[in-house]
Amino acid sequence: MNNIPPVVKNLLIINVLFFAAKWLFEAQGIPITQYLAVFYFDSPFFKIWQPITYMFMHANMMHIFFNMFALYSFGGILEAHWGGKKFINFYLITGLGALALQWAVQAFEVYQITGSPVNDIATLEALGNQTIYSIYAGPMVGASGAIFGLLVAFAMLYPNMEMYIMFIPVPVKAKYIIPVYIVIELFLGVGKFSGDSVAHFAHLGGALIGFILVKLWRNNNTFYDYYE
Repeated sequence: MNNIPPVVKNLLIINVLFFAAKWLFEAQGIPITQYLAVFYFDSPFFKIWQPITYMFMHANMMHIFFNMFALYSFGGILEAHWGGKKFINFYLITGLGALALQWAVQAFEVYQITGSPVNDIATLEALGNQTIYSIYAGPMVGASGAIFGLLVAFAMLYPNMEMYIMFIPVPVKAKYIIPVYIVIELFLGVGKFSGDSVAHFAHLGGALIGFILVKLWRNNNTFYDYYE
């Protein structure tokens, strides 16, 4: 791992440690996900530290593998481009932006059902609504929001860099493939398909904040007005 930039390397290590801790604690019957995942801001399970810790928690091996593979693949290039400080700021801000959009969508859904984005427990229990239950009791985990921010930044800064995508036998430029991912996430998020437990609007939130940050940094500093 000597060729991996320091911030990306530390993020990889922290995510793996969190995943290992999750496995060890839950094997002992300790529900660590209940404390370190993030819940809807009006949920009784919500804790103030969760908007940060949720980014380092993952549901299963496949979840962490794909997120860490993307962090390794794109994060190193972006850290080298921005430097460690700007890179970690970008990563954390896009992760928080992902949560903000997810919460906004959930708040709208709750408002549609109850007439308010915040409610007391008695009101919620009286409703017995499955959507309300899934919002208030369903935790969110994963670095995917921040990862989508990295993907968007990569496509903006290196639009002509060619990428090999699974099941596509020819390389595709970043400026073409990344927008396709975003459109797919939007379709899945709006569609609300049965059995889909992925927080698609969190992915879109990370992508949106990533886009805004790159535009702001590029406009405020000529050094960041660099494209390949």
